[in-house]
Amino acid sequence: MALTYTWKLNSLKKTSAANLSNVVIGTTWQLTGTDEDNFSGAFSGATPFKVAEVDPNNFIEYNSLTEEIVLGWIQNIVVGGYKEHIDEQIGKQIRDKKNPVEDVSGNTLPWIVS
Repeated sequence: MALTYTWKLNSLKKTSAANLSNVVIGTTWQLTGTDEDNFSGAFSGATPFKVAEVDPNNFIEYNSLTEEIVLGWIQNIVVGGYKEHIDEQIGKQIRDKKNPVEDVSGNTLPWIVS
C-alpha cells in the first residue's frame, strides 16, 4: 500500500535560556497518510527538544521560523523504529476503514428472536 504523507505542525512550546529567547522546546504534530483509494489515517505526536542542545551559532530567531524548518527538525527525529510504528498505525486505520468490523451483540445475534 503506497501512501502519500502530509505533515502538519499543531503547536510549539518555547522558553528562554542563557542568552537565547523564544527557544522551541516542544512540538505537537500530525502525520496523515492517504492511499491510492483516498482512504486516510492519522497519527498525532509530540516531539521535545532540549535547550542544552541548541547551537547558538545556528540558532534561528523565533519570528524567522517556518513550518518547514520545524517539521524538518521533527522528521530528523521521527526515523527508524518510531517511524515504522507510526506507519503501522496509519496503515491499520486505513485497513479498518476499508474493511470495517461490526461488533454484533445482544438482541441482534441471529439466534435470538425478539
